[in-house]
Amino acid sequence: MKGTTHPIQAQTVHPGRSVSHWITAANRAMTRIPEDFIALIGRFSIAAVFWKSGQTKIEGFSLDLVDRSLTLGWPRLSDSAVFLFREEYRLPVLSPELAATLAALAEHALPVLILLGLGTRLAALGLLTMTAVIQLFVYPDAYPTHGVWAALLLYLMVRGPGRVSLDAYIRRSWHS
Repeated sequence: MKGTTHPIQAQTVHPGRSVSHWITAANRAMTRIPEDFIALIGRFSIAAVFWKSGQTKIEGFSLDLVDRSLTLGWPRLSDSAVFLFREEYRLPVLSPELAATLAALAEHALPVLILLGLGTRLAALGLLTMTAVIQLFVYPDAYPTHGVWAALLLYLMVRGPGRVSLDAYIRRSWHS
């Protein structure tokens, strides 16, 4: 069959978009993700990590947003928390009772501040300090997890909580 061409040969190839075009477009799209959104997700996530840890240290009060359960009562330090600080964590300088109490207080107060975006930079510094203590004295092999926490906390310290926060609301109110 002279004069006929194979169907694949008859098609003209249109170069379309190059790989570098798609990479550039993807990079451009990613730079449009609002930092306020990143900060909000980061605040919620890191607050949840420390809040849940704090809940393991007390009895009598619990708030679980996932299960929608609330137990009210005067919170007291759990015996298991003191036991862990005495037998496993063994922090230098502080007694196990004082260390467990301070950790439970910090793991409840600082996440609430971060979640609200109130005093965010100082609250993040407090949690970063706790992270460093945990890394150095308690779980030195958990550096991948602690590194993620540290990176997020450093982001909040450097960039702040974003516009969806009490810090931003107060700043706007003072400038008005």
